[in-house]
Amino acid sequence: MNEGTIIRGRGGFYTVLDDENREFVLRAKKKFRRMHISPLVGDRITFTPGEISDEHGWVEDILPRTSQCLRPPVANVTMLCIVVCPSPAPDWQLVDKLMIYAVRENMKPVLIINKTDADEQQETEKMARDMYRQADVEVFGVSAYTGHGTEELLNHFHGQICCFSGQSGVGKSTLLNRLFGLEVETGDISRKIQRGKNTTRHAELFRFGDISVIDTPGFSLLEMDTIFDPVLLQDYYPEFAEYKGQCKFSPCYHASEPGCAVLADEKAGKLNHQRMERYRDLLKECRENWRERYD
Repeated sequence: MNEGTIIRGRGGFYTVLDDENREFVLRAKKKFRRMHISPLVGDRITFTPGEISDEHGWVEDILPRTSQCLRPPVANVTMLCIVVCPSPAPDWQLVDKLMIYAVRENMKPVLIINKTDADEQQETEKMARDMYRQADVEVFGVSAYTGHGTEELLNHFHGQICCFSGQSGVGKSTLLNRLFGLEVETGDISRKIQRGKNTTRHAELFRFGDISVIDTPGFSLLEMDTIFDPVLLQDYYPEFAEYKGQCKFSPCYHASEPGCAVLADEKAGKLNHQRMERYRDLLKECRENWRERYD
């Protein structure tokens, strides 16, 4: 049986690259629809190639996934590269949600501040480093236009399957072009709404030696797709780990409880207040979803 990796999927057809770098066009068998499973970019699969007279071959089985992300819909990613830039203004709540996805799916989050040639870039990078200094996430300042910082970033990718994600218009495709010499279509920013024009329409995987990279469509909204006990939200915040067992009440949500060690350090300036405010907003969202889980 042949094995390969799905590098793109469009209109029910999947392009697969086998271990000898040969491409095949396949369709998924009907059994996947009955199982409510869809092949994803990044999936390792077994497949049957089409004969010379056939239009396509068939995806036979999807091999076990090491990670899965629904937005963007990709599989087996080891490093989630979250890209922001000064304009359009960063949606830090979206960044936090993507980091939660990364921790939940055993992916390493990396925060990339693009467009270091912009006047506001240094301020944005400084803000990011302050907000995430205790969140076990590396922050890189780069410019897709001048190449500043891209060599250091590229060295960080070796041996990884990287997924580039974030809002439209932050320069993900331009950065990929700079890093890997690709010719991914790029767009510009709508002056009226300061929002990126979405030029990447489908997720696609590219290979460069021991580096695999997935480019994805940009987006501006991400809902919490999994309903879980709200007290578990703190498990996705690495900066909370050292406070385990130090709060007066157990469990402690680190929201408004008296004797909360997390809130005490936030008040003392040891934890970033903006990051904590967004945590409480997400906690509220998780509580609402939890209450309505049987509706």
